[in-house]
Amino acid sequence: MNCSPLERPSGFWWGYFLPRGETMPSKSDAKETIAFFDGQNLFYAAKEAFGYPFPNYDPEKLAKTICATHGWSLAKICFYTGIPDETADPGRHGFWTMKLAAMGTRGIETFSRRLRYRNQLAKLPNGTIATVQVGQEKGVDVRIALDVVRMALEERYDVALIFSQDQDLSEAVDDVKRISGLKKRWIKVACAYPFSPTYGNKRGINGTDWIKIDKKLYDSCVDPVDYRPKKTRS
Repeated sequence: MNCSPLERPSGFWWGYFLPRGETMPSKSDAKETIAFFDGQNLFYAAKEAFGYPFPNYDPEKLAKTICATHGWSLAKICFYTGIPDETADPGRHGFWTMKLAAMGTRGIETFSRRLRYRNQLAKLPNGTIATVQVGQEKGVDVRIALDVVRMALEERYDVALIFSQDQDLSEAVDDVKRISGLKKRWIKVACAYPFSPTYGNKRGINGTDWIKIDKKLYDSCVDPVDYRPKKTRS
């Protein structure tokens, strides 16, 4: 049966029909929410949707704004990102070092890993082919998935608010649904992501409630501090 989160039939709870005689667990009045940010996924989505060349969003403002809109109580923010090596990309390395440090002073829990590099052939503007180093983010999505599932098991939240469109996280969403059924607890998983006519990816993570971030909402949550080294700004 395919239906949107707002069209689930009576007795249909997190993708499972309740056994005869069972009742749906009541929703938590508090709706304690933990926000999980995939920093790079959100940046590239905002870049395509709104044209911003660097991660200028404020995670705290975004999480608080969306929670206030839905009547949720924001309990915690977890932020995850890969960081370029200082020798390979000193500008972006400096940016993320400063931005993560600022988040830490505001009580945001951060997780970072160095990018792994590999050689790749690329066509240069003059038409020649050269070998370039390409950084790849490894292990960040796994850490997000583990934390989402672990905190559901620990009953740390009623709502998991994930800022990412990485479909690899859909397996963690399925696990949260199973935990919800086993513990007979009401749990919601929502996915917030940039949305515009120019952005091709219109889908949130499968199995979640989708929350679209338009440009007006995004712009109201821009970080006033530019953490880029001055010499790298244009």
